[in-house]
Amino acid sequence: MREAALASGLSITGAGETLPVPAPSLKGDDVGNPAGASTSVRTRRIREFARDVLGFPTFRPGQEEAMQAVVAGRDTLAVLPSGAGKTAVYQVAGHLLAGPVVVVSPLIALQRDQVDRLDELGEDAGNDVGTAAQLNSSLSAGDQREVLEEVGDGSVRYLFLAPEQLAKPEVVDAIAEAGPALFVVDEAHCVSAWGHDFRPEYLRLGGVIEQLGHPTVLALTATAAPPVRAEIVERLGMRDPEVIVAGFDRPEIRLEVAPFADEHGKDQAVVDRVLGEIGDGRGPGIVYSATRKGTEQVAAALVDHGLRSRAYHAGLSRAGREDTQRAWMDDELDVVVATTAFGMGIDKPGTRFVIHAEPADSLDSYYQEIGRAGRDGRPALALLVYRQEDLGLRRFFAAGTPAEEELQQVAGLVQAAAAAGIADGVDVRALREETGLGATTLARDLNLLAQVEAVVLDEEGGAHPAPAAPSPAQAAAAARGLAEQHERMDQSRVEMMRGYAETTDCRRQFLLGYFGEQLDRPCGNCDTCEDGTAYEDAGPADDTPFPVGTPVEHREWGPGAVMRVEDDRLVVLFEEVGYKTLGLAAVVEHDLLTTRG
Repeated sequence: MREAALASGLSITGAGETLPVPAPSLKGDDVGNPAGASTSVRTRRIREFARDVLGFPTFRPGQEEAMQAVVAGRDTLAVLPSGAGKTAVYQVAGHLLAGPVVVVSPLIALQRDQVDRLDELGEDAGNDVGTAAQLNSSLSAGDQREVLEEVGDGSVRYLFLAPEQLAKPEVVDAIAEAGPALFVVDEAHCVSAWGHDFRPEYLRLGGVIEQLGHPTVLALTATAAPPVRAEIVERLGMRDPEVIVAGFDRPEIRLEVAPFADEHGKDQAVVDRVLGEIGDGRGPGIVYSATRKGTEQVAAALVDHGLRSRAYHAGLSRAGREDTQRAWMDDELDVVVATTAFGMGIDKPGTRFVIHAEPADSLDSYYQEIGRAGRDGRPALALLVYRQEDLGLRRFFAAGTPAEEELQQVAGLVQAAAAAGIADGVDVRALREETGLGATTLARDLNLLAQVEAVVLDEEGGAHPAPAAPSPAQAAAAARGLAEQHERMDQSRVEMMRGYAETTDCRRQFLLGYFGEQLDRPCGNCDTCEDGTAYEDAGPADDTPFPVGTPVEHREWGPGAVMRVEDDRLVVLFEEVGYKTLGLAAVVEHDLLTTRG
């Protein structure tokens, strides 16, 4: 039981303890109606199931609060750090609620992983945790129908599916008929255009929730600054939600940046540091590189030094990627050298270090990636090997706004196909042939058009006009404006990444401040704290007129929110232009910011 819980990345404390667990003794309305039960009864049932089946007697911050809210029937947004056991929230709630649980998860591999873990928990515990199943494009049409029938007759309690499946009316109708008790949106930051990993297919979820009769909604994410949280709530149509933010700090992870002026010295430093960590018994670990070529070069260098290492990137075959991930999870590798393709669902609690050979595209991504280290609660390392010129690559990736003519052509072709009676939509491959656009460029254009409600994308690769879609010209203008806003935001994120790499203040204070969380004193577990520079001007001004979280308005940049406060400056996240660092004296002297109610 305990091994199964550890494998699932759940919170385990009190190893070696034997705790008596009384059998449930619920009667009357308490059975199958936890929302109507008293708080004390709900609490007992939650703790008993977590202890009996999941194998842990205590909770990490935010876990139990989220479970309490969901089991009581309250829409809930839970922002819990990587490794804090987010999946346990819906596992416990799903056991106690009367009705199936629908879990929207973006990756088939992640869905499969969660299904396997629930099956393992049921087998190891000898208890009924509920049958789980996937619904995705890897299944035949007959298998998909069978899964939906099993959800309807109660044979399946947890249904995992990608958001694209919910574009199918027959899927939504079947789920609605089953009467789901809980609708879970995993990786919920994907619903927000403010987020670093926005996915337009998540836009449909709010409408689907209403079609299902608005079951209790649980949104889960590890990364959500205040504007992202607000947009998640709005986009999902959450009603009077309980918002639980457990805190972004992972104090067990030591934060370091190693600056280098030349490329060769930086590349050698990556290899040397990995060798040092592994040689001292601090492994296994992950190295992130910005390019596929970089992953292969570093992995080859590590192999030459006798380490078990492989590259992982989207250019490899699916079978090759899956085998590398399997080898990593089975302790057959010392180091995986990867692009961000090695991302969601990579959960190995004993990972001891995450080293970045180049800066991430944002602190959002960086936080998620380093959060894969130290999930067992033991000390771990997050190191950025930094060369200022490498930011140019990130600025290049963040740049690029499509021409209106290009967007208008794509929107026009989608609408023309519908007008011609092509019910299945325009195949993306046909759009590529007609427009001459590359796959990445076309995907970007379609995503933008989806965000301005001009296009709907289905799971089979078809593009359809959205209901009441604007004209191609109107859609193109709106999509172009949105692209410009995204570019400004992405460029500002790159600058915040630069600020983290070059700060002499406490790195943890800087990182947490990016997410709107104030750490009152230097952390003592980063390189600037060790060097002493973090203490020279430590701490925010006590009498600041703009505390963290204050909604503000700038005369030129419009509305925003204060994310970080220092003695002499503020970091504000503006809706239109992204992150800006402002001198506090200038703000006050020239009345640059006003607070909003």
